[in-house]
Amino acid sequence: MTERKSKMLPLSQLTLLDRFLFDAAMEDKDFHKSVLQIILGKEITFLTKNETEKELRVSPLLRSIRMDVYAMDEDGIIYNSEMQKQLKYDLPKRSRYYQGMLDSSLLEPGSIRFNLLNDSYIIIITPYDVFGLGKYRYTFRARCDEELSCILPDGAVRIFLNTRGKNREEVGDELAWFLEYAEKTDEETVRKSGSEVLRRIHEHICKLKASEEMGVRYMQAWEEKVKEREEGLKEGIVRTKKVLKLAAEGKRKEEIAEMCGITVEEVAEILE
Repeated sequence: MTERKSKMLPLSQLTLLDRFLFDAAMEDKDFHKSVLQIILGKEITFLTKNETEKELRVSPLLRSIRMDVYAMDEDGIIYNSEMQKQLKYDLPKRSRYYQGMLDSSLLEPGSIRFNLLNDSYIIIITPYDVFGLGKYRYTFRARCDEELSCILPDGAVRIFLNTRGKNREEVGDELAWFLEYAEKTDEETVRKSGSEVLRRIHEHICKLKASEEMGVRYMQAWEEKVKEREEGLKEGIVRTKKVLKLAAEGKRKEEIAEMCGITVEEVAEILE
């Protein structure tokens, strides 16, 4: 554990791409509102709910999700913002799962009025281009294949933001500068942008980094992460041994998967 602790990046060197700093900053309603307004390019009403690390689970038998940042404004619109620094190839499907889980939590049991479903935005920020088209922002709404101008009015919007986009003239300077700041989180980017909104965002980040209380929270979060990683490693070793033992006994992959509580693909991966 000592070796892993030594690799911990100092709080002062974190950027908004680091989930801890992103979540901590977004706990402040004014900060969160400013970020949403930059991303969506419109005014946001006062946030009546603002939570980080919100867990949604509809059944003990189904996979739960933990949302980085969850908020609701005075108009009942829901915003789920996710920071994804590590390269992931499943983000489109993951956003679909998040949408389903989010929607399933919005109606009371027995409700038959689906029009009561809140409008929602799922926002995912990455330092890489999920779709490879050079855009800063990719906005998705369901639409009709036969008539592209016909958008399905279900109130669900998913937005993927790429900090390394190349179409600044299309999205405008404010969003482009914010995304550059998310990756660098430095004074120079703020100065170059000339944005007062970004200046206020940076001042809040500086206060967080200088906070002794935040430093303690960061250390505790890091220790918990290391502990979870070590426990996961131990569980993985035990599971691998069990899979190999069952395979040696002549069990089929489907049987092993059911007995070990994993997928057939995961069994095949272990046996390769």
